[in-house]
Amino acid sequence: MAEPTPLRAYRGFMQLWWARLAGVSAGQMLMVAVGWQVYDLTGSAWDLGLVGLLQFVPALVLALPAGQLVDRWHRGRILAACMAVLAATAVLLATASLGGWVTRELLLGVSVLLGAVRAFQMPATQALTPLLVPPALLARALAFSSGGLQAAVIAGPAMGGFAYAAGGGAVYGLCAALFALAGALTLRIRYEHAPPPHEPTTWRTVLAGVHFVWGHKVVLGAVSLDLFAVLLGGATALLPMFAKDVLHVGPWGLGLLRAAPAAGALAMSVLLAHRPIERRAGHKLLGAVAVFGAAQLVFGLSTVFWLSMAALAVSGAADMVSVVVRQTLVQLETPDAMRGRVSAVNGLFIGASNQLGEFESGATAALMGAVGSVVLGGVGTLAVAALWWRLFPGLAARDALVAQRPAD
Repeated sequence: MAEPTPLRAYRGFMQLWWARLAGVSAGQMLMVAVGWQVYDLTGSAWDLGLVGLLQFVPALVLALPAGQLVDRWHRGRILAACMAVLAATAVLLATASLGGWVTRELLLGVSVLLGAVRAFQMPATQALTPLLVPPALLARALAFSSGGLQAAVIAGPAMGGFAYAAGGGAVYGLCAALFALAGALTLRIRYEHAPPPHEPTTWRTVLAGVHFVWGHKVVLGAVSLDLFAVLLGGATALLPMFAKDVLHVGPWGLGLLRAAPAAGALAMSVLLAHRPIERRAGHKLLGAVAVFGAAQLVFGLSTVFWLSMAALAVSGAADMVSVVVRQTLVQLETPDAMRGRVSAVNGLFIGASNQLGEFESGATAALMGAVGSVVLGGVGTLAVAALWWRLFPGLAARDALVAQRPAD
């Protein structure tokens, strides 16, 4: 039996991998600085949640037209354009920080822009990957991509937290350089781009991704599971509060807390790249969500820095299992001509779970405190895992990660 071709042999895929490493690192650094500046300026849990809500709203409005655009235009160039806008945004924030005119309103306005960019960035990235490797290597490629992503999520917050010692301007300047590098690498990606036959833009074509997801219950169950689990159980928006008020560490501690889930996810992605999930994929997906909820409970109740770090690392490892299973299912089940629109719907679910989840965390923390918010979310995530087992039996019974489009 011949040895499988190594992923590094696929030049376009590796260029995308390095571009994502640079871009995600910069994005994580930027969010550490924005989160710290917002909380430092206002001391408000509500404003921390508002950062997430203001990122979600434009992503919601633009999701469907963004998916249509990704299916019609060169996906690599769309991604490069997103990196250029993010680089310009980082330059603006660096200038404001160095000039001393950073305000709450500026940071919230930037949050709106970040959400608009993400509406195009996420589906372009997701729809580009399957064009760069053969289908037989897709699960390995997604696990390897997720490993690079998590390495960036580890390095970005840690670098951002320590660089903040030199001020917000230093962090944003480094972000701008990394976004520019990511854009340059993305522009070098080559693949055969054949636009689909021209068809008028109608509500039917715009909503095709929504109809596809709704009609494929395994895909619907997978993406909605992530939506509700992270919407309830995510604690990212509250990390500045935990760092400052519960664990009593500074920006460096915030950077390490933000990096901890990615450290666990990176370890799991390395394992999955070498030992991919081959059987009982549905059981492992739902079990991983339950572990994620339990880890959030431990984090919410902890007052010890190392225990909080460990709980976040476990949550990241569990989330990585969910990410790989979910993304592999979505990509295998979706025809290439619809990947942009389906990825846009998937990205909307992810954005809702992350950004809307940040708003939910901030709002509940304003009512019951940071600890109460995270504990309630952990309990909710455990309930979601149990409920989805009953609501989506096809997902729970899914065995191998192979395409089964006719069965859906």
